[in-house]
Amino acid sequence: MGHEVEIIASPPLPEVSTGVILHCLKSLSIYHPESSLRTNLPKVRNIVDLYELCATRQGMFVEPLTFSLRAYAKVRELCKQRRFDIIHDNQSLGYGLLLMKRLNIPVIATIHHPLPIDRQADLEQANGLRDKWRIRKFYSFIQMQAFVSRRLERIITVSQSAAEKTELFFKVPADKLRVVYNGIDTQIYSRNKEASQNRNGLIMVGNTDDRKKGILYLLKALQLLEADGIKLTIVDDAERHSLYTDDVGPLPSYGLKLVKKLNLDGMVHFSGRLTREELAQHYSAAQIAVVPSLYEGFGLPAAEAMACGTPVIATTGGALPEVVGDAGILVPPGRADALAATIKQLLDDKQAQQRMSEAGRKRVEEKFSWEQAARKTLEVYQEVLTTR
Repeated sequence: MGHEVEIIASPPLPEVSTGVILHCLKSLSIYHPESSLRTNLPKVRNIVDLYELCATRQGMFVEPLTFSLRAYAKVRELCKQRRFDIIHDNQSLGYGLLLMKRLNIPVIATIHHPLPIDRQADLEQANGLRDKWRIRKFYSFIQMQAFVSRRLERIITVSQSAAEKTELFFKVPADKLRVVYNGIDTQIYSRNKEASQNRNGLIMVGNTDDRKKGILYLLKALQLLEADGIKLTIVDDAERHSLYTDDVGPLPSYGLKLVKKLNLDGMVHFSGRLTREELAQHYSAAQIAVVPSLYEGFGLPAAEAMACGTPVIATTGGALPEVVGDAGILVPPGRADALAATIKQLLDDKQAQQRMSEAGRKRVEEKFSWEQAARKTLEVYQEVLTTR
């Protein structure tokens, strides 16, 4: 739309469009599978590096802080060459953003959803006091995010639900919140005619280690449907790399552990990571996409499936009703019995599947385009600049 965009990022680096400048920062976080204490110790150059390396080794997630400090240093360096109109943070919400404000450049942020929701979901499914202590230590950065978010010019959220939760958990004033829905690339996410000729089974897309994604309840629903011979494809890695890659190799994901515990090996297939084109093909090949999340700030898998013409069953958790609307079926979160009954009902109703397929694609085209998201984001930028 004629604006100049520069991105500051650390691994894993994003794909960027032609014309966008990408500035790459280092990261010494050993949460990345290819990183380790042994390989990163020689790379320590300053107190931020040392803190990040030691803190992550203790199970703390400090990248929001350390990334924001490195990003501040980079912005300050770039400002010697050119002037930026606005700084837009993508939910790091680290103290470095407050330093950026001292450069007299307005700073806003996108909050997809406040992470106290994730912490609560993890705590509810924790095994014992030791596990709860580990979870609380990991999420210790949340207080910083709440403090920083209240001090930025505007906060963009990706749904009305996310806005309400951000106001509730982070105490961000309502007059600072603006809703801009995520977009879906409808050229990539569209019905694959060949794959959709023989739609079969269920698909779930999500990180099964994330407890709020509701994999537990979907697998329990699958248990209830065992006699029907239904197959489920989970788009996720079955194995994870350990935090400490020097010590042990890949470990089974939470989802894979549950599959084995519930004796569902023959009914569940893990696809591993897929390209976007491969993912669209998997959506097109499924009869139903299931989004069993306890909470979603937006719910990209639901919108992607709808764009591919795949009927959706989702929960009422968070923003999913805003995304799905009347183009799918909604059930209460955490209810395996309701999920199982709805899956069986929809599998037996071909007319409903066809209606939802058409309605889902239409809804995505009307409400969730990236062009619309860009225009609404620009409106927030202009509002901030005009106010200043």
